[in-house]
Amino acid sequence: MSTAAPLDVAVVKRDFPVLGRSVHGRPLVYLDSAATSQKPASVLDAMDAYYRETNANVHRGVYEMAADATERFEAGRTAVARLVGAPREGTIFTKNATEAINLVAWAWGARNLSSGDEIVVTQMEHHSNIVPWQLVAEMTGARVRFAPVTPDGELDMDGLRALIGSATRMVAVVHVSNVLGTINPVPEVARMAREVGALCLADGSQSVPHMPVDFDELDVDFLAFTGHKMLGPTGIGVLVGRPAILDEMEPFLGGGEMISDVREDGSTWNDLPWKFEAGTPPIAEAVGLGAAVEYLEGFGMDAVRAHEREMARTLLDGLAEVPGLVVHGPTDPDRRGAAVSFSLPDVHPHDLAQHLDQDGVAVRAGHHCAKPLMRVLKVPATSRASAYLYNDARDVEVLVAALGRARSYFAT
Repeated sequence: MSTAAPLDVAVVKRDFPVLGRSVHGRPLVYLDSAATSQKPASVLDAMDAYYRETNANVHRGVYEMAADATERFEAGRTAVARLVGAPREGTIFTKNATEAINLVAWAWGARNLSSGDEIVVTQMEHHSNIVPWQLVAEMTGARVRFAPVTPDGELDMDGLRALIGSATRMVAVVHVSNVLGTINPVPEVARMAREVGALCLADGSQSVPHMPVDFDELDVDFLAFTGHKMLGPTGIGVLVGRPAILDEMEPFLGGGEMISDVREDGSTWNDLPWKFEAGTPPIAEAVGLGAAVEYLEGFGMDAVRAHEREMARTLLDGLAEVPGLVVHGPTDPDRRGAAVSFSLPDVHPHDLAQHLDQDGVAVRAGHHCAKPLMRVLKVPATSRASAYLYNDARDVEVLVAALGRARSYFAT
């Protein structure tokens, strides 16, 4: 258990301009951070300063403003690499986590997979960690296999172990489920993959923003995550990869910046990480993501995780007070994140979310880009409340009271 100082959420909230707004005449209670997080003023200010003070392209100009822009851009990369203990040369900026996984699927998978090979994923994956593998498998003749989920929302490790064998070339697993909140034992999964000579990719979109994550401790070959879920801007994601593997991969996209030389008879590639960053990169977004990392580091990721563990406990306890409500996923706050999916019998999640919105409560409703998991749960969709460092027990009280009113409304 962390001994980090608890977060002063009342102070934290003041750092986020949008959290001061009202919705339908009520104070906003934002419980949809698993979809996208809000942005502190320091991130907005950093991006604004880039555009106002040093708007120039990076890695190209030799004049002072261009050099300043490059320095700010690369400082963002350094911050991200530091946060997850990654090699800087293996820290690649992408558009989002989806593009990061596609980069591996196409730059590695399309050239290394063949008929009879297998890619193992899990039933709790986001579509972003399923569809790219299906596309590449169809092209190469490989096969995608799905490890099962237990009735209590955990990854079935025995089922996974039975799938991983001599034909396995890649194991792709979510670190924390965006639906169930389950924290998967990624290092153990990575060891299972390595034992048969396979690579392992972890989707850290719901873990990197919320808890300490160390690339070496995960023991994976690739880690994908996105900026907009960790207080940063949209339009930027990250792929961390082992440099030795990245060196052997061909580029995913071609064009400017990623080349060393271009001739009529062929081209050669830039060094890592720029080999995989074709064209003008998301400069302001990298600056903003660097500021987001610095903001998180100001609290310490141990403190963020400790706060969210308590928020998960508070959410689970509060939702248990609503008669008939069903929670999907683990009920132990130590084994899950603070994104909690739930269902009210005979009430469609979209109807429920719209009703909660009238009370100023923002939750997600839908299949959460996880349709295979919805079929496992035997539901068309769920509602999901997801907390972050700017939420507190009062937000949960408002949610629970609004759910009680919604239950009475739909019962009439």
